Amino acid sequence: MAACGAAAAEYSALLSLPCGPITRRRFAVSCRARPPGNLSAQQKKKRGKNIAPKQLSSNAKLLLTTEENGQLPSTSLRTSMQPPQKSTSSEDDTNGAISQRDEKIAAIGNEQQERSKDKHFESDFQLEDFGEMIQNMEKNILLLNQARLQAIEDVDKILTEKEALQKKVDILETKLSKALATKGNINTDIPGDHLEKFTKEILIESALSGGNPAHLCESPLFMELTVLKEENMLLKADTQFLKAKIVEFAETEEFLFKLEKERSLLDATVRELEARFLVAQTDIWKVVPLQYDVWMEKVQNLQHMLGCLKNHVEKYAALLDRHDDLHDKIDELEASLKEGKTSEFSPYVVELLQQKLKAAKSRHQAGHQETNTHIQVYQQLTEEFQDNLGRLIEESGRLEHSANSMPSEFWSHILLMIDGWFLERKIPNTDARMLREMAWKRDDRICEAYFACKGAKESDVMETFLKLTKQVGGLADVVTGLGKALQTKGHLVEIVLPKYDCMQLDQITNLKVLDVVIQSYFDGNLFSNNVWTGTVEGLPVYFIEPQHPSKFFWRAQYYGEHDDFKCYSYFSRAALELLYQSGKKIDIIHCHDWQTAFVAPLYWDIYATRGFSSARICFTCHNFEYQGTAPAPDLSYCGLDVEQLDRPDRMQDNAHGRINVAKGGIVYSNIVTTVSPTYALEVRSEGGRGLQDTLKMHSRKFVGILNGIDTGTWNPSTDRFLAVQYSATDLQGKAANKAFLRKQLGLYSEDASQPLVACITRLVPQKGLHLIRHAIYKTAELEGQFVLLGSSPVPHIQREFEGVADQFQKNNNIRLILKYDEALSHCIYAASDMFIIPSMFEPCGLTQMIAMRYGSVPIVRQTGGLCDSVFDFDDETIPVELRNGFTFARTDEQDLSSCLERAFSYYSRKPMVWKQLVQKDMQIDFSWDSPASQYENLYQSAVAQARGAAQT
Repeated sequence: MAACGAAAAEYSALLSLPCGPITRRRFAVSCRARPPGNLSAQQKKKRGKNIAPKQLSSNAKLLLTTEENGQLPSTSLRTSMQPPQKSTSSEDDTNGAISQRDEKIAAIGNEQQERSKDKHFESDFQLEDFGEMIQNMEKNILLLNQARLQAIEDVDKILTEKEALQKKVDILETKLSKALATKGNINTDIPGDHLEKFTKEILIESALSGGNPAHLCESPLFMELTVLKEENMLLKADTQFLKAKIVEFAETEEFLFKLEKERSLLDATVRELEARFLVAQTDIWKVVPLQYDVWMEKVQNLQHMLGCLKNHVEKYAALLDRHDDLHDKIDELEASLKEGKTSEFSPYVVELLQQKLKAAKSRHQAGHQETNTHIQVYQQLTEEFQDNLGRLIEESGRLEHSANSMPSEFWSHILLMIDGWFLERKIPNTDARMLREMAWKRDDRICEAYFACKGAKESDVMETFLKLTKQVGGLADVVTGLGKALQTKGHLVEIVLPKYDCMQLDQITNLKVLDVVIQSYFDGNLFSNNVWTGTVEGLPVYFIEPQHPSKFFWRAQYYGEHDDFKCYSYFSRAALELLYQSGKKIDIIHCHDWQTAFVAPLYWDIYATRGFSSARICFTCHNFEYQGTAPAPDLSYCGLDVEQLDRPDRMQDNAHGRINVAKGGIVYSNIVTTVSPTYALEVRSEGGRGLQDTLKMHSRKFVGILNGIDTGTWNPSTDRFLAVQYSATDLQGKAANKAFLRKQLGLYSEDASQPLVACITRLVPQKGLHLIRHAIYKTAELEGQFVLLGSSPVPHIQREFEGVADQFQKNNNIRLILKYDEALSHCIYAASDMFIIPSMFEPCGLTQMIAMRYGSVPIVRQTGGLCDSVFDFDDETIPVELRNGFTFARTDEQDLSSCLERAFSYYSRKPMVWKQLVQKDMQIDFSWDSPASQYENLYQSAVAQARGAAQT
């Protein structure tokens, strides 16, 4: 809740209603503070990387398993090499080997699937786990070594195949020589010359003897000589072809020699890395006495080793690419043999050469695939090792700047800096007290915030520090605001909260632990809970501290954990157990948002059957964007019957087939509310995010009540952030604040009557970003001034508005302050003449109420709570006394432009009308008094119905 130092969360409050002059009724309220929209959930759970068996070759597999204790994956590499097949092996033997290999791959796949089932990886690195992390890094490097040895064996295999192929080529050359000898020992050059000479001599002799050369050419001897001549020419061509291929094989042999040399270098490098790693391994067990600088030296050595290994792997991959040239040469040789016109003289030689080339090609492809597989394993293990090393370096960085290691001079500097901000009126007193408390306790978050923005501007440092003090959302204001208003009306209100470890305890008065332990059920066991009590802004609060091994609510943050569903189901059961064992007769238990919606079904299904049945349940959903869904079995943790509740008419989600806790709160509560009447209408249609049918079914008990604001905090007559305090009856102070802000932001200040338009918001899509941008440009067009204060949790949106800010950097009428600044927000409310809120949807909205409180006329889009708090000045269907601003309906720029033009027209042309409008807005009562009265009526009606039912 608000006063718990931003720790407002689930609570239950006991309210006492006066039944007469003496008796009092009690209401128990259980609620939770919803996180602001700009805080994104952090998922810390990550799963380990598993390499599927199908990624590995037939004779290697890599097993990556993730242990439940959160350690890094342990990896094993199993390699089994089959003996090389002889080149003369038959096709049947080859098929059998392939079949055997496929069976082995299938077996490996099954083993891998069994080993990797139901394992997960958690990324939380604690300082005490450094030794274990380094051990796992050792395993990864050993795996790299094993894969390297496998690659060396593959290269040896390729070299062996090359030598065998060379021997076969030599044999072919020998057989070719023998074949030529058997044909008459004919030389491809000399026999050709003799044949040509012999043919000419026969022709000359025939001519001298008076014979006919034509008849001679037809003689059998001459024809035989011609055939022999053609055969000799073909043989010559075949021989030249074989010689060319032999030269290519010689070049390949040279390349393989280079490859072997590179392999030897890689082997030597890895051996050197192994030796260095053994030294690092010895140092690991000396980690306890090591100082931080020694730690970092070891980390840097490991990082250097990783870089060297990665370079060699890349070099080996480059060699593998060059080795593809051998594959191309084999293909070229095979194509030449198929396309070449060989003579009938050498078919045996060609066939034998083709067989050898085919065998070499298949083995080369197998080796290529095997080597590629190992390269992939290298890369995956390298990436995993690098990730682990990065986490180690990050964890070491946190160790360097841990709070306990910082000297006292550092904390003195922090305290002086905080005091300086307060004395210069840059931060409020409440924030200064919180920051001082954190500094006195040497909170790690102070260290992290300081070093995260080291070297930044003072304003950025202050903004970072102030984020540590902010409330967890608008619900904190609702809890304290509604509770104090009901208390003022005479009711007893008691609040129940989890005892977060990050609460601002200095905001709690008389905090103490009770000498009692509450046992509550969870996941089949009973767990103890310590109970603390204290007072916050005059309201009594119970804090439940679970003694559960999962350390619920001891996570240094309020929400966003992976097990939030378990945390809040545990708290809801423990809170009900506390109320049950207290023996109090409670009238109302008021639950807020899905985190305490568990209370409704728990109360009626479990505790009402035990005689604890006097109370009625009120459930308030502040934003139906958040509903709390989870797999159905998770509901059983707190003791609820999943089979009975996982039904469409109870807690089964309407769209996703899961359990919906918000739906359970709607179904099982006696009263269901939301934060404005118009939003209650919107969520019964598409705005219900899947719960519209459920809300329609339970519409009789569903109502919207507009929230209020803390009129003590937001009061221009007492606000110490303002240069001059003022009120509705004295507006001169507002003009002074306008002049002060213009000077502070460097705006043009010569024309005091120039209208100033303001917007204070989170820059998220819900807020109508395109309309905010258009309002800036339209205001400049209308010769007004515009100030935007806010930032975005979405990086690309933040960059987009930074671009707009750069565009108007030299414009002295436009200023965009893209950060959070509490003090500046008060000044902007007081200085602005108009306040724009063009939201796409807005369940309630508080800025329009604050703006009117400070005399800034709202310009809003008609949606949600904006419809219920701002009424158009020109709408004649609305009573004049209610008209307090300017509204538009559509989400396009034209509608917004028209609305702005109307407001500017009234401001410049009818100054007296405008002044009356400002005074009327400042006098509107936006306190919690009216909402509290509406809740009081709902409570009394529910209690009366319960008593009437009990009497019948």
